[in-house]
Amino acid sequence: MCRHNSPIHNPVHNFIHNFLLCGLAGWCLEITFTAMNSLRRRNLRLTGTTSLWMFPIYGCAAFLDPLFKLMRKRPVFLRGITYMTLIFSVEFLSGRFLRRRKLCPWDYGKSRYHIGRVIRLDYAPLWFSAGLLFEHMLCRTQLQDETLRISSRTNP
Repeated sequence: MCRHNSPIHNPVHNFIHNFLLCGLAGWCLEITFTAMNSLRRRNLRLTGTTSLWMFPIYGCAAFLDPLFKLMRKRPVFLRGITYMTLIFSVEFLSGRFLRRRKLCPWDYGKSRYHIGRVIRLDYAPLWFSAGLLFEHMLCRTQLQDETLRISSRTNP
């Protein structure tokens, strides 16, 4: 296969790659986070949990890719707040959708900072950071793709 016909140039392939990358990263973050909660309870097994439903929810961060490109030169605080707000929106919408079907794997009803039992405002710093992490992951992937494109032009 010619290098210039590489799937790297295919936007659908790029989106699927980014969706899978974000879904896996989200799962890993959630498992780590829930394992740290077990440490707080002095359970040294550090068992972390997640749900299959979470993979496509975290994968939706791939839809933020065009926004990452637009905001690349904006201040970190503005980018983080923007991503955090969008993540809260997706969490709320997906949580309500799953809750109506009695499939929602999380219930924040015990927290005083919950909204509709599906988002927790005290998680804002976590979502702020997660948005910047997804930005870093996807922008890094784009830089690698651009490097491959440039090298394929210079090395026929």
